[in-house]
Amino acid sequence: MGLLSRKVTCNAHGQDSSYFLGWEEYEKNPYDDIKNPDGIIQMGLAENQLSFDLIEAWLAKNPEAANFEREGQSIFRELALFQDYHGLPSFKKAMADFMSENRGNRVSFDPKKLVQTAGATSANETLMFCLADPGDAFLLPTPYYPGFDRDLKWRTGAEIVPIQCTSANGFRITKSALEEAYEQAQKLNLKVKGVLITNPSNPLGTTTTRTELNHLLDFVSRKNIHLISDEIYSGTVFTSPGFISVMEVLKEKKLENTDVSKRVHIVYSLSKDLGLPGFRVGVIYSNDDIVVDAATKMSSFGLISSQTQYLLSALLSDKNFTKNYLRENQIRLKKRHMKLVSGLEAAGIECLKSNAGLFCWVDMRHLLSSNTFEAEIELWKKIVYEVKLNISPGSSCHCNEPGWFRVCFANMSEETLKVAMNRLKMFVDGPSSSTRSQSEHQRLKRLRKMKVSNWVFRLSFQDREPEER
Repeated sequence: MGLLSRKVTCNAHGQDSSYFLGWEEYEKNPYDDIKNPDGIIQMGLAENQLSFDLIEAWLAKNPEAANFEREGQSIFRELALFQDYHGLPSFKKAMADFMSENRGNRVSFDPKKLVQTAGATSANETLMFCLADPGDAFLLPTPYYPGFDRDLKWRTGAEIVPIQCTSANGFRITKSALEEAYEQAQKLNLKVKGVLITNPSNPLGTTTTRTELNHLLDFVSRKNIHLISDEIYSGTVFTSPGFISVMEVLKEKKLENTDVSKRVHIVYSLSKDLGLPGFRVGVIYSNDDIVVDAATKMSSFGLISSQTQYLLSALLSDKNFTKNYLRENQIRLKKRHMKLVSGLEAAGIECLKSNAGLFCWVDMRHLLSSNTFEAEIELWKKIVYEVKLNISPGSSCHCNEPGWFRVCFANMSEETLKVAMNRLKMFVDGPSSSTRSQSEHQRLKRLRKMKVSNWVFRLSFQDREPEER
């Protein structure tokens, strides 16, 4: 092992998280309604497969784009040759216009301030390299996407300090929680370089409110730090309240072209709204020319292929298509979301009220044997191995309250979702549930209101490499 680097041999990637372990179990025994009806149903993957037919119909009607032709002439050789890492101007313009359309054209985006990356994963890591030195910290509201432990920390050496949000107010970001996280970082001798949020939230499936965005902008302004808004789910908002981009609030507060605006950065991708994670299309948007220049240079390590850019520039430039797609996709997400919620209710399970995303934040606290994270993992294992549903436990998302789970609903057929809900209902209604006394339920209810220790906070630091301790 001495011949390998510490980066290769350390355990900081997070691959041993229950979030990823559930995927591994699914891959060993994937559900198929004909070939393997007793297999594990994948409900831990936030993919949007509900509107593929709309994109396939567009491709059938626009063969030139798919065949890399322009006015009847092949441009394959042109696209196959080396392209500058600044990207195709036509694609950057189409992407900037689509981002504006996604936000109701209430704000506009300058293609010159756009940096292309191989997905949002690459975009977030690139911003970490641009904004933080090894050992510097970013504050993240909990619960947060488990992959951030990998994306933000693994190669950059940056640290994550959780902003502890609770179910008492629907996991909303508060002024006090921001200050407490900042103070905690200082106690650990960590220099805070910024705050990163996902809006809409993964895993909550909720949009960030105008009040929260104002708190965040006031906070980063006072602390003289950055704000990254990962808006990868901006086109998945299927019911009110609507999506508010941080750029809209900057405009409302008349902070455009100020030092504060230069410290606000947006991450976006087509992985969720268009359901194209395999295309690896992400972008960074920043008002800071130095960040744009540095990120553009770094993007040479993870470029979007010219063929992909050409195809998507044609698709995104078709305004009739994008308008109809966004509307229809949101209708389908709303319908599927309702199917999941009603299925959970039939099993006696509630979830956080949500209005966006490809998942629900599900409350299974009443199914725990005790109000502990050990009991949460015990329940998770039963659901994976006995019920054969792969869902993500809240502890993998650094939630500070045991018993919450992220359950995805857009990566499967409606029939598969019905099977999943039937399995869950049978599990809840089974012998194990009848043994739970009413007094135990009341006891757990009281315990939920109690503050849990900083166990989840420690998760962010337990995998630090030896030289960083």
